[in-house]
Amino acid sequence: MLPDFNRLRVFYYIYSSNSIVSAARTLHLSQPAVSQQLQKLEAEIEALLFIRLHKKLVPTEAAKRLFSLVQPFMDDLQEGMKNIRQPLDKPAGLLRIGAPREFGKEYLPLLSSSFRERYPEVSFTFSFHETAPLLAMLREGELDFTLVDVFMPKGQFLDTPHLFSVEQLVAEELVLACSAEYYRQQIDGNHSLAHLLSRRFISDDDDLMILRHWFHHHFKKSVAKLNVVMTTNSHEALISGIRLGMGLGLTSAHLVFDELNSGSIVPIETSKKNSKSWISLVQLQDKVPSLTEKTFLAHLKKVTQKTEMFKKFARFSTEDI
Repeated sequence: MLPDFNRLRVFYYIYSSNSIVSAARTLHLSQPAVSQQLQKLEAEIEALLFIRLHKKLVPTEAAKRLFSLVQPFMDDLQEGMKNIRQPLDKPAGLLRIGAPREFGKEYLPLLSSSFRERYPEVSFTFSFHETAPLLAMLREGELDFTLVDVFMPKGQFLDTPHLFSVEQLVAEELVLACSAEYYRQQIDGNHSLAHLLSRRFISDDDDLMILRHWFHHHFKKSVAKLNVVMTTNSHEALISGIRLGMGLGLTSAHLVFDELNSGSIVPIETSKKNSKSWISLVQLQDKVPSLTEKTFLAHLKKVTQKTEMFKKFARFSTEDI
């Protein structure tokens, strides 16, 4: 049989505060009552949960295992009770949103702030990761929906496409670029394939797939080897490397929009227009979105299409997208 829930609740607060006194205060019970509930729980599950050592409680391995079972339920219950009290006829409660790190930190605070001006009872939790972790979190129910940076054709990035629906939102122009100083010293207007291949590169892609695609897109040539002097799993670090003159790096134009306009970062341009990646909305196919989710997604789509916030994406015309 399952342990008595009230005793598990007492155990949760004792473990969380590591104190019977604190648990008693939180639960509005006497200390003897809390101690008695703990003793009954230990007898019920036939395991010692705490060792009393110099007036301190030291949790046993059994206590650690029990807490790992009780904590998620108690935390979810507390959060769920907040949502139960939220109104049903207007957006309210918590939205859990995933996004690529650079895009998320730049735009999601602005989007959530403007949304909360109209719906102040909505709160947000943001998770910024690469595509694979975001999809895993969505699949496990840790996110309500996520934005991902999709370079390949629609749907091909998914291991299990039947689980997800994908909607393209914003096109990002991919530019191969370097600092103005590096351009002056190492490029000097020579954008030929042979010359570019002899230059230094920095990358945030271990297998250089996207860099190789840039060359194939612009020159119709497959590139076997590049002189990569820095590889990083942080696109922020890649942009820093570009600024510092470490070499040529591939980035989204909107992330260096001001520097491209000022000339401190210089794009490598050819006769062919640059290719694009997509910021795409990914949801679980079978999940019915809440009123809050649907309202925020309508706000997101309106903002991405019609406001000045996304003017940095528009280095090419709409018909090119």
